[in-house]
Amino acid sequence: MTADADPRDATSELEPEIRDEDGRLASGFVEEVAEAISANDSARVRDLSGRLHESDLGDLIETLGPDDRPKLIELLGKDFDFAALTEIDETVRVQLLEELPPETVAKGMRELDSDDAVYILEDLDEADRARILAQMPALDRVALTRSLDYPEDSAGRRMQTEFVAAPPFWTVGHTIDYIADTDGLPDTFYEIFVVDPAHKLLGSVPLDRLLRTRRSRLLSEILEENPRTIRATEDQEQAARMFERYNLVSAAVVDDAGRLVGVLMVDDILDVIEEEADEDLRALGGVTGDEEISDPVLYTARSRIFWLLVNLATAFVSASVIGLFEGTIQQMVALAVLMPIVASMGGNAGTQTMTVAVRALATRDLGSHNARRLVRRETLVGLVNGVILAVLVGTFAGGWFQNAQLGLIIGAAMVTNFVCAGLFGILIPLTLDKLKADPAVASGVFLTTVTDTVGFFSFLGLATWWFGIGLGG
Repeated sequence: MTADADPRDATSELEPEIRDEDGRLASGFVEEVAEAISANDSARVRDLSGRLHESDLGDLIETLGPDDRPKLIELLGKDFDFAALTEIDETVRVQLLEELPPETVAKGMRELDSDDAVYILEDLDEADRARILAQMPALDRVALTRSLDYPEDSAGRRMQTEFVAAPPFWTVGHTIDYIADTDGLPDTFYEIFVVDPAHKLLGSVPLDRLLRTRRSRLLSEILEENPRTIRATEDQEQAARMFERYNLVSAAVVDDAGRLVGVLMVDDILDVIEEEADEDLRALGGVTGDEEISDPVLYTARSRIFWLLVNLATAFVSASVIGLFEGTIQQMVALAVLMPIVASMGGNAGTQTMTVAVRALATRDLGSHNARRLVRRETLVGLVNGVILAVLVGTFAGGWFQNAQLGLIIGAAMVTNFVCAGLFGILIPLTLDKLKADPAVASGVFLTTVTDTVGFFSFLGLATWWFGIGLGG
């Protein structure tokens, strides 16, 4: 080592790489932690993982085997950051909490913001939750219980109950001194909420305005009246949409009487946006619920089977259409070769339209004011793309089977199916939304039925009519 070298550089060279070049936890690092856990080497475990960020620690917990997870927490002791439990799959979190002593969990909960504590506790069953809450101080227990009493996926479940509130007659100087001298305030906040004696929200003062104002000014003179507020019972997706629309970093949460009960922060909203996006993505694939890769086989199979059964029933509808033209297919085998092309291409086109429609409904960009225009646009898009692909497929099919008439028939069928795909790709999600059903979950099954049925019927029907083949052979 050279004389001017920093000894900390040598130490850092001995530390294992936490993540590989792809951003995943390095296998060597995970193996070192697992070996330290097996050896009950608490000093080595703390040295390796005690200073990890909560996100990295959460990934480590998920990567370790089920038996090593509670041992990691036990060996880390007071160095374990329970905020890491907000970063792991629900199934892993619940299993881990059930294995830990309630007093250990309760002690860890006391170090967290209330929104993180609620997020961790809400997935537990009533008995396990009650055992943990019973180990907590009365004030913390009451605050968490109140948040847990709000509906699932509501703003009340996402808010943190720690915030800074002040009466309107306080001066700027008094408020700054209060913030500097008071323990127990939230770690991060962006505004001071001004409330009356009944704790009803009067307005808010952003921190930048507070710090740029003379100490003698009253809060009532500088507050922003009628700030953006969110009701505690409001759906979290609606709250996220408000943050997005008005570029908020925090927002007051009030009860039905207008009393201030909490605050939503932008980091909570980012979690909501990610959850809602994951839910919509799973729904488009016919996967309902909160399925995670850590879920057991039976739970996963049960969550998927319903829409598979619905899809099976609709598949028989498409099959029955093919059965109507059994004689036609027997007399012209080329039809059996080509008809999947018509159905699959129509299905793909319809899925494109459906995806755009479902997203527009989810973001509230699609409504009665512009539905007709979008239906017309998607139908015309289907017509244009159908004509282009009909020319290509018709030319190829006619040359392959040395039958120009067959090329015209499959081209006409493709145009018909593409137009129907564009039309129903938008109408089906709109209809399901009107019926209060989730368009992301159900649209795909019904759209596939339409495109398969129309594709088979148009192609085989046109062939039967054009070539004069009897349906019965």
